[in-house]
Amino acid sequence: MRTLAWDGTRNWLYSGSFDCSVFVWDIGGRRGTVYELHGHRGKVTSLAYSGQHSRLLSAGEDSRLVCWNMETRRLETPDWAESDNCQLCNKPFFWNLKSMYDQKQMGLRQHHCRKCGKAVCDYCSSKRSTLTDRGHEYPVRVCEGCYITVTEDEKTPRANFFDTKHIVKHMSYDAARQLLATVGQDHVIKVWNVKAVLEGAAMTGP
Repeated sequence: MRTLAWDGTRNWLYSGSFDCSVFVWDIGGRRGTVYELHGHRGKVTSLAYSGQHSRLLSAGEDSRLVCWNMETRRLETPDWAESDNCQLCNKPFFWNLKSMYDQKQMGLRQHHCRKCGKAVCDYCSSKRSTLTDRGHEYPVRVCEGCYITVTEDEKTPRANFFDTKHIVKHMSYDAARQLLATVGQDHVIKVWNVKAVLEGAAMTGP
């Protein structure tokens, strides 16, 4: 965990992580994790939340600012299944020595479908798709069965992306003036007018 932000209306806690993801925690409802948000390709270093707009801003080492619409309905990340064999083709994973011997086959590496959570081999999960209703804003691994069922709504973007033009180490949001200050690895402070961003348009400044 690298950074936190708080939604006092719903009592949701947002945490940015070294694994490039943002976790949403339902603290008020005591449910634990609600869902995950995946829109970065580098460590998430800073978060800011605008209660007025129900928007979460995340920035990181990929020089990307992501504006998440937190009013959008999303689904929880499925639990990853445990299996000694691929749940689609039944070929053994590399630790299943008995099945490898019985099938006279080398073991395969295990993967998981990001839509259903099944344990699958690489061959049975070679397709990629965005799953924005599950927080995946870029293409991720899905099994053959799920790939053909992915709808256009599941692929419709639920976040906006902006180039910060530097690796963001920290940011601070001024809600009254709707200004965002970012501090980069280059030791440069940039001030952005994010009013339009929070309302779904383009970012201006610095």
